[in-house]
Amino acid sequence: MTTLITGGSKCGKSSFAEKMLDSFSGRKIYIATMQPYGTDAFEAIERHRKMRKGKGFETIEKYTDIHELKLNDRCAVLLECLGNLCANEMFSGDEISIPTDKIVNGLKSLANSVSQLVIVTNQVCCDCISYPDGTEKYISVLGEINRRIAKYADNVIECVYGVPVLMKGELPC
Repeated sequence: MTTLITGGSKCGKSSFAEKMLDSFSGRKIYIATMQPYGTDAFEAIERHRKMRKGKGFETIEKYTDIHELKLNDRCAVLLECLGNLCANEMFSGDEISIPTDKIVNGLKSLANSVSQLVIVTNQVCCDCISYPDGTEKYISVLGEINRRIAKYADNVIECVYGVPVLMKGELPC
């Protein structure tokens, strides 16, 4: 089963995603995609570590190349967050790359190999503000990745002020 959780900044996506896997009795893996650069990143990483403490998650830090992960069907995976993974892939080289197919295909492969996949992503392109070209491209690419994953996901949930709103499928918890 694949669940995509979206929403704005600090809207409860991560807490809800973790809660979805509370009752899972097998191996639980947290794929952390935030590269630890700068004070804000370190604070966010520490906040998420505290949230997961005692919940039985094994953390794998994977900033790019999600397709390289080989996991078995007896585990549940929480990927936090698709927005970071997209940015890492796009801006890690000398030129901006377009990683849409790479990320979508990697996540589909992962979804097919595990018992449950919960993907946390970010709501983008809702503010109608113009941004520099690189940011506009990022918003476009992440929006396309979100659309493509939502199409094949079993469940799509938007967190609004801490309230999960079902967009597709069933509320798993």
